[in-house]
Amino acid sequence: MEKAAGVYRPCVGIALFNRDGLVFVGRRKVGTPDGTLRHSWQMPQGGIDEGESVDAAGRRELFEETNVRSIAPLGEIEDWLTYDIPTPLAGLAWKGRYVGQRQKWLAFRFIGKDDEIDVERPAGGEHKPEFGAWRWERLERVPKLIVPFKRDVYKKVAEAFAPFARPAAKASRRRS
Repeated sequence: MEKAAGVYRPCVGIALFNRDGLVFVGRRKVGTPDGTLRHSWQMPQGGIDEGESVDAAGRRELFEETNVRSIAPLGEIEDWLTYDIPTPLAGLAWKGRYVGQRQKWLAFRFIGKDDEIDVERPAGGEHKPEFGAWRWERLERVPKLIVPFKRDVYKKVAEAFAPFARPAAKASRRRS
């Protein structure tokens, strides 16, 4: 199948912040058998199904990749952010139908306990694991952990969501 010129897959990205203002990152199960390929960390993301709202897609993808449902909305980036898949990978990703992804990014506050997060049995074991490990990370460090072709998007996400990257009590006091 020939790659469709200029067609981007509609997608949602999720920045999940804990009470300390750190953001969830998962290490993708790619590369070596233990998933230790350099730059294999990212935040949850995935496709938006036809007829699905961005918010519903974000909540679904977050659950399917992390098992998390205990969240409160913080905000979203108004613009759609895009990235292109590098040429060697473009024919493999999504069977060559897209040149990259067009993403709407959402921010949520995680209001549950860390043991709710289960990347090995996401969606209660009903979804194939996409991450082999996870951790809480400082938002400004995340773009350096990402594959280079997504880095510009992650820099924009880090800039836009910087107000959420502080402890929840301080962030809420600031808004009052």
